[in-house]
Order: sequence, then C-alpha cells, then structure tokens
Amino acid sequence: MAFINENYLKLKAGYLFPEIGRRVREFAAANPGKDIIRMGIGDVTQPLTPAILKAFHEGVEEMGHKNTFKGYGPEQGYDFLREAIAENDYKLRGVNISADEIFVSDGSKCDTGNIQEIFGNDNIIAICDPVYPVYADTTVMSGKTGVCQSNGYFDNIVYMPCNEANGFIPELPSSRPDLIFLCFPNNPTGTVATKEVLKQWVDYAIKNKSIILYDAAYEAYITEDTIPHSIFEIEGAKSVAIEFRSFSKTAGFTGTRCAFTVIPNELFAYDSKGNPVAVKPLWMRRHTTKFNGVSYPVQKAAAAIYSEQGKKEVKGLIAYYLENARIIRESLSALGYTVFGGVNAPYVWVKTKNNLTSWKFFDKLLDDANVVGTPGSGFGPSGEGYFRFSAFADRENVVKAMDRIKNLTY
Repeated sequence: MAFINENYLKLKAGYLFPEIGRRVREFAAANPGKDIIRMGIGDVTQPLTPAILKAFHEGVEEMGHKNTFKGYGPEQGYDFLREAIAENDYKLRGVNISADEIFVSDGSKCDTGNIQEIFGNDNIIAICDPVYPVYADTTVMSGKTGVCQSNGYFDNIVYMPCNEANGFIPELPSSRPDLIFLCFPNNPTGTVATKEVLKQWVDYAIKNKSIILYDAAYEAYITEDTIPHSIFEIEGAKSVAIEFRSFSKTAGFTGTRCAFTVIPNELFAYDSKGNPVAVKPLWMRRHTTKFNGVSYPVQKAAAAIYSEQGKKEVKGLIAYYLENARIIRESLSALGYTVFGGVNAPYVWVKTKNNLTSWKFFDKLLDDANVVGTPGSGFGPSGEGYFRFSAFADRENVVKAMDRIKNLTY
C-alpha cells in the first residue's frame, strides 16, 4: 500500500494563481472574442534586452562546439556569475558577501519553499498576512503545521497581520517564532521596510535565536535611496538571515529561470541538544543532492545583466514597469479607490469599493471590464477586501484597463 503525505490534505484550496487561471479560462470559453487584459499573475511582458540576449546566444553557440561545450556545471552556480553577483549586488552596496555564500538556482519561489527541508518540523514559522502564498503552503506541506481553522489560519503558524493601521509593516510577534518570513518590497502590498524597521527584526532574531528568511525578489524596484536593498545592509544580519533574490522580475527571466540564495558563513541553527550547526553546509548538501544546476547559457545571460550595457538596459526595463505602476496608482486614486504600493514595487494594492469581497471584485472586473487582477484574500485572511494589480502588462493594455475600470458601475 502506498501512503500519501497527508499534510497536502490540509491545504484547503488550489494554489492561488492556477485558480485564477482556471476562472479566466472558463470565462474566455464562455465569451469567445472578448479582449481580456491580464494584470493578475506577476509575469513579465517585455522581451530580454539586447545585451542579455546576445550573451544567451553566445552561450548556446558555445554549446555547439566541442572545445566550448559544457556538460554538468557546478550545482551551486558558475563562478563567473556568483562573483558578479557578489561584486555588484553586495560589495558595491558596502556589504561583504562572498561568492561561496551564493547559490544559483532556477527560482526564488523554489528556494523559499525548499529551504524548509533543512529545518526540523518542530520549528514555529512566522509569516506576514497578507503575503506571497508559497510561504504558508510549503510550511503546511513540510508538516510544520496543524489544521486550518475557520478564520483561514493554520495551527502552529504565527501570523503577523499587515493592515492600514500598521502601514502594512508587521509588528514584532509576542509569541517567539524560530523561522520568520519577511518580504520587502512586499508582495502583494508593495510596501518597503526602512533600515530602522529591519534593524528591529535583526535584533529580535539575534535575541530569540531565530532565522529570518528574507525574500528580496523585487529589490531592483526600490526607488528611494534610504531604503535598503538587502537585509545584509543591517548590522548583525549575516548571523541571523538568509536572503532570496531573483532575475525574473529584474531582467525578464520568468521564462528562462534564474535566481540565487545567499546563506552567510556566520549563520548557525541548533540541533536537538542545543549545539550550534552551520546552516550553509546543510543547504549545500541539499542543493547539490537534489539540483543539477541552472543551464550554462542561462547563467551566461544572467551575468550579462551586470555588464555596463546590461545594467543600463535593465534599468530601462524596470523604469518601464514602474511607469505602468504609476499609471495604475494614479488612475485608480483619481477614481476614488484607496491605493497603496506602486512606488518601490511593481504591484499596486487597492481597497475594493462598496465592501465587495476580493473574489467578488475579481468577478466584477472580469465580467464587466474584462480585466484580470489578483484577489487580496488569496494572500491571506487579512487581504480580504483588497486587490492586487500587477504592473507587468504592456503599456497599451495598462492604459486600456484603466479606461475600462472608469466605466465600472456599482
């Protein structure tokens, strides 16, 4: 008899974005010819930039010649990419992260879920509410929770509500967690954390021997000079934090897949007897056992992001999406919606009108305006009554969607 992992049975619904896809497909099938504008899932629409594409082509060409062909590469990433990351994303910001602390992967979504494998199931996890649903779902899948209660919260997860009252910045939990997921710039609310806020979290983690799992997938969208791009800009963070980064939204790699995770040499967790154990070797063991590395052409393309021309092109790409965010934010504000985010992040977080639930607002937008967004309740119970718009659509569609929303009646 084959037994399943019954933790999966605790999950109450399908993963948020496939559920959105299902509803949109059903609507499209029932309404052939309708022009549906998709601003829900955070998938990019602009192509890879010329410098990145050139490097990609060169990498593929190398694979076609015996003297430059590459087979299995190092699972943790080629040195040329890891060194470029260390130099440009950290050392240029005054942060001493070495190449050997960087692990290249095929996505930060994967890494934020897989990281839990190296931590025991007795750990208590803290997550923001609302937040990217992968954190909670993978915590459930790994067996670290109890059942889901009627309020949408799972037993044994410490939820940190983020709302208008606290500026969508979580407060330090009174119940001590072992692992703390933080995401800034935040998905879905688009908020950012100041150095002062992050220093409070680092000090809290040091005091409680907790580890912060810091998702910085959208750091390239930060426009304010005073906002940190990395948690490692905070003194003491290297002893209590792991950072996740991605090229997906930074440089359009959603279809080519490349990201990285940083685990400092100074980071320790503890065994059942209270003895300190270095975390990086555990992730190295997991990573090299279950992953064969990102393909050489993709890593070569990723390294081109750090060239002088690559930086210029990526900056333009990010500016394009941030301009979309500005259009969304200002258009909806002018229509009387309460709007957050969209300044340091590619997401705009909107309060629904007339106390509509998140999914009812989703249906109204789809049915009446043929526009797709993301229901806030899909990011957690505290997201109920809110809605997320992604700025990753084509400019033409962003403008068209805002015009359609102007004509909504309640």
